[in-house]
Amino acid sequence: MTGSSATPEAPLPLCATAELVERDKAFVFDVRLWGQPARAFALRFEGRVRAYLNRCVHVPVEMDWQPGQFLDMERRWIICSIHGATYEPADGRCVAGPCGRGRLMPIDTLEQDGQVYWYPSRDIRPAT
Repeated sequence: MTGSSATPEAPLPLCATAELVERDKAFVFDVRLWGQPARAFALRFEGRVRAYLNRCVHVPVEMDWQPGQFLDMERRWIICSIHGATYEPADGRCVAGPCGRGRLMPIDTLEQDGQVYWYPSRDIRPAT
């Protein structure tokens, strides 16, 4: 399991393992953040599935420059298409740009038996 929730709820199916190719297009999905509609994404980086809320720390906007495209040209960093805030895919930590010392909001995941799952948290819930 990746991410940071203390006591995970039952995992929810997200996508097939094969849909997340190393450093390629992310799987984007709908969630509710604090009761409001929001988007999240999952991608494969260094062999592991990483998932985050699709919201820049600098300005709360969706970050993909094309649907599911979050990585820079070298496929090394998650980059916000609006202001260039740059994040470490492994932990969501800001590494450059206007995001300061912030971090992307992580979503715990589990990869098992050819399926990727995500865990709802207190703040991030399934879309209704």
